[in-house]
Amino acid sequence: MSQLSDDCFAAGEGLLTAAEAARIIADRVRPIAGTETVPLTAALGRVLAEDLRADRAVPPHDSSAVDGYAIHHADLLAEAETVLPVGGRVTAGHPLGRAQRRGEAIRIFTGAMLPPGPDTVMMQEDCIADGDRVRLRPGIRAGANRRLAGEDVPAGAVALHGGRRMRAQEVGMAAAVGSPAVTVRRRLSAALFSTGDEIRLPGEPLPPGAVYDSNRYTVAALLSGLGVAVDDLGILPDDIDCIRPALAAAAAAHDLIVTTGGMSVGDEDHVRAAVMAAGRLDFWRLAIRPGRPVALGRIDEAIFIGLPGNPVSVMVAFMTVARPVLLARMGARPEPPRAFPVRLGFDYRKKAGRREYLRARLEDGPDGLPLVRKFPRDGVGILSAMVESDGLVALAEDTTDLTAGTLVDFLPFSEMMR
Repeated sequence: MSQLSDDCFAAGEGLLTAAEAARIIADRVRPIAGTETVPLTAALGRVLAEDLRADRAVPPHDSSAVDGYAIHHADLLAEAETVLPVGGRVTAGHPLGRAQRRGEAIRIFTGAMLPPGPDTVMMQEDCIADGDRVRLRPGIRAGANRRLAGEDVPAGAVALHGGRRMRAQEVGMAAAVGSPAVTVRRRLSAALFSTGDEIRLPGEPLPPGAVYDSNRYTVAALLSGLGVAVDDLGILPDDIDCIRPALAAAAAAHDLIVTTGGMSVGDEDHVRAAVMAAGRLDFWRLAIRPGRPVALGRIDEAIFIGLPGNPVSVMVAFMTVARPVLLARMGARPEPPRAFPVRLGFDYRKKAGRREYLRARLEDGPDGLPLVRKFPRDGVGILSAMVESDGLVALAEDTTDLTAGTLVDFLPFSEMMR
């Protein structure tokens, strides 16, 4: 396939592979500028703009992992019970206040700070309290039940790297290192359009030949799930004189424009022509099924993503093509969805040269590996196929004939919508 240029699709008819599209995305999509500092309570889903270092060790001191007795391991007899006097009591948040002497045990509780000196904690279940003494069974290893200072994050180390999307665990880590706020990329803003004279809003009268607009609601939900601020700009008619100024106005006020429909080669498919007149297209037809007429381009400083018009194609194209564009634009680290090996529960034949995604449901397999069943109706307008499926079976370009029992890659929706 020849090398692509910015205007290669003015007359070209070639289909781009998914791998080639991924390279173009990596080369041409850059993060938005601008950061802000937000409190941890507002950090969920945001993209960390810079490394977050630990000013102090996590945890900041040695502590006990159990309720029991802190001891010097060298004080224990190897083959017999050891009896030691109990020299104090330590609870979480209330240190002993002195070093622990050799030859004594200290009563200690889970999470409490170990005093200087002891290297081992014996669980209370392995001890017998006897007045102001404790009897300790033999056989414990040195260092048992001791949490070391800095064993989670050493002082000065990077606790979270820039480009990481903040999940609950990242928010917790930021709190653990003592940071009340984090610096994040500003939130990505997206303008969203549907196109088509036949499209109507849910709840409106539905004249002959019209359909309700499911695509815009689906895509808005997918964008929101990635933390994007969505500006729903409604439905555009099949009229290039309406589409061109609408796209130009959206480009001036947003980081991203997402459209559904109008990306094919029919006489009433005007979105592609409008984008090419106002900006550029980096690609617009991929060797994937479903979702072939999906476009990446630019209008001024705004990235343009043109999704197909059929509901299933919209979702597949978003998950496989638009998602990595959005992550790159957000400044997030690449997060390819993890595929899991499963066995086919059906025979299947496909054409070589294109990547296919089959809607499928998981079942328990006889050998412990999950089994997938293909949804019986595979039309690109069958949105119920997405509702009733657990994810997509991903078939590579060079795959042709497959028989039941073959191992294939399965992409759960949970991996592709986050």
